[in-house]
Amino acid sequence: IRKPFSQRLLVERVKAVLRRSAPKDPTVAPKENDAKALDRGLLRMDPERHTCTWKNEPVALTVTEFLILQELATRPGVVKSRNALMDAAYDDQVYVDDRTIDSHIKRLRKKFKVVDSEFEMIETLYGVGYLFKEA
Repeated sequence: IRKPFSQRLLVERVKAVLRRSAPKDPTVAPKENDAKALDRGLLRMDPERHTCTWKNEPVALTVTEFLILQELATRPGVVKSRNALMDAAYDDQVYVDDRTIDSHIKRLRKKFKVVDSEFEMIETLYGVGYLFKEA
């Protein structure tokens, strides 16, 4: 890895090395990690199929919106900074302004309000970041 590098890149490289060095035992079933569907109250997200539903109604999301929502929903109640959301949604080679996340959040809220006018699950903590409310 050449300098400068991000922590995320370092972690991914270490995971790749560990994966390659793991014993190849065909009798052991491969473990499924992030491939499972995420259920948070009325929200259901399936990363394998890239589907998102709210109250069993489909919500069409872009890849970036899906990744941001997934990052927020994996740990409800935990505040995520704009930088953390940018790391989750974009590659290290892509530069975006932190206010871009605000635009994505605004569009996410708008899309969910179409399905449910009472949607208030994404909360803004001014000067800190965003959080997905606990159900």
